[in-house]
Amino acid sequence: MRSNFDKQLETLQNRLAQMATYIEAALDCAVTALITQDLSKAEKAVEYETDIDRMERETEDLCLRILLLQRPVAKDLRTVSAALKMITDMERIGDQARDIGEILLQAPYAIRITADSDISRMATATIKMVHDVVEAFIRNDMAMAEKVISYDDVIDEFYARTKEDLIAEIRAGAMDVNAQVDLLSIAKYFERIGDHATNIAEWVIFSITGRHKI
Repeated sequence: MRSNFDKQLETLQNRLAQMATYIEAALDCAVTALITQDLSKAEKAVEYETDIDRMERETEDLCLRILLLQRPVAKDLRTVSAALKMITDMERIGDQARDIGEILLQAPYAIRITADSDISRMATATIKMVHDVVEAFIRNDMAMAEKVISYDDVIDEFYARTKEDLIAEIRAGAMDVNAQVDLLSIAKYFERIGDHATNIAEWVIFSITGRHKI
């Protein structure tokens, strides 16, 4: 009985890891499209959302089957409960990657960033946060989860600087106002992705300790 349960938990971890892989790929496509103006990458970021939604449903179904059929307790119950919460935030990250792709596809003007811009660095950091927080869950690594939470402050700093710079450029008439507003929206999406990764990290800590930040 326990052996079957352990296999289900392993399947759950694998599905979360696969979902995270798709999310990272979607975000990477969105960032590449921003830097290179390759709209096929933006289209791919949008298309990934279908797979991410499917994986969310499949993983949720697996969690519910484990809860109903295996009736886990203590640490095992926390693990499955945390996974249920995590997939909601993961799906929302996929939504935001799609939203970035759609902005790029629908804009009648060029929206471009450089590889060394704060938005680009923020994007890279959020992709790493998503990767690391799922690894923390799989490894039961509380220190890694706490590191993800602390790094959200870095994301917030990137966003604050980006917002300040874009507002200054708008006031100076440095480029198309609509493009600047879209860039600010994109930066906000990355800031929210950092928030979702933080939420996931808090559920990882709950799965390990039984305590969740209110």
